[in-house]
Amino acid sequence: MSSLNQVLRHPKTLVGTDLDAWFANGGGVGLANALGDPSAILPTLEAAGLRGMGGAGFPIFRKWGFMLPSPRDGGDRYFVVNGNEDEPGTFKDRALLAESPHQVIEGALIAALALDVNQIVLYLNPGATDALAAAETAISQWHPHLDEVAATIGQRIALRVVCSSGLYIGGEETAVIATVEGGFPFPRQKPPFPAQSGVHGRPTTVNNVETVAHVTHILRHGAEWYRNLGLGEAVGTKLYSLSGDVLRPGLYELPMGTTLRELVFTHGGGMLQGKAFKAVFTGGPSNTILTAEDLDAPLDWDSLRAYRSRLGTGAMIVISEGASIVRRVADYVEFFADGSCGQCPPCKIGTRELAGVLRTIDAGRGTQADLAHIEHMCGLLPGSGRCALVDGAITVVDSALAKLRDEFERLLVD
Repeated sequence: MSSLNQVLRHPKTLVGTDLDAWFANGGGVGLANALGDPSAILPTLEAAGLRGMGGAGFPIFRKWGFMLPSPRDGGDRYFVVNGNEDEPGTFKDRALLAESPHQVIEGALIAALALDVNQIVLYLNPGATDALAAAETAISQWHPHLDEVAATIGQRIALRVVCSSGLYIGGEETAVIATVEGGFPFPRQKPPFPAQSGVHGRPTTVNNVETVAHVTHILRHGAEWYRNLGLGEAVGTKLYSLSGDVLRPGLYELPMGTTLRELVFTHGGGMLQGKAFKAVFTGGPSNTILTAEDLDAPLDWDSLRAYRSRLGTGAMIVISEGASIVRRVADYVEFFADGSCGQCPPCKIGTRELAGVLRTIDAGRGTQADLAHIEHMCGLLPGSGRCALVDGAITVVDSALAKLRDEFERLLVD
């Protein structure tokens, strides 16, 4: 993808923490447009087709719209930018903040105008030290520029960083809220939903870092411009975190709808020498698997449904022939078991049990009964927790069995 088509990582966007350089290269125009007509922000995002880039792909105008009916009673209203990003293979948000934090902050200020928010929180993983330092520096430069936003919403704007626990579960929406309140990141049951009762019981919206950055550019250039960046029916661009057995792993901003083949073999340079493509974990380990027969799959929200797959965060972990899918799935389920907050016994115990059975099969000691036990748990556990952690663990196992069941069966002793 040429720099002319890049948005979040265009050379003029990558100005680091220099706010003057951000403004000199067109930064601030999106915010100025939003200040000129705050009522047009949500319709513009709806027309653009922007979806949440944190994994769910939920339309942003609808998510923001949930908060609009909440009463404006003079109390605090929160917008939280979620940069916890602790899942293996996902590194887009920390890179985005380290390279160009001002586009994220500007997007958050546009959200504040749309939702009458006076409390903006950048919620960041303390392990992402470059991103954390860049965000702190950038925020300090924005304070003199907040008065116009504050005047529009009728309250002073607070803009600050809150460090997450660094735990995987800390990125779940209600766990984010619990951490911002100063507590442990225990997910909460819904309802009430954050739009009605979030941080300290006040209306709250939580969005991913990449999502918020896109808002800035949509308000600057318009909905039609953004839609035209995608391929086919897809809209906009996407950050793909490419890792695994490829020659050029890294972060790639490409048109939404770019095929898996182009990502891996054109941008990623193809497989490591002497290796053949076997599979890719899409959207990180909490999502699905695609195999060589799926290389022409367009990487966008809607197209992947036809492949029984999901885009997730856009992380693509490439696996070569010769690598054990069973072992990799066991590793990821163990990651989820370690990441469970322990509130829900089906999650705490079920993920640990599932990981143990997968290890038994990987070691060549598994039986048909073990495989049946895995399938039983895959049917029993989804939806049994307060959050989607256990669902993510089940998704990757289900997908591996659907795509590469023969690898499991070859390891069984009977």
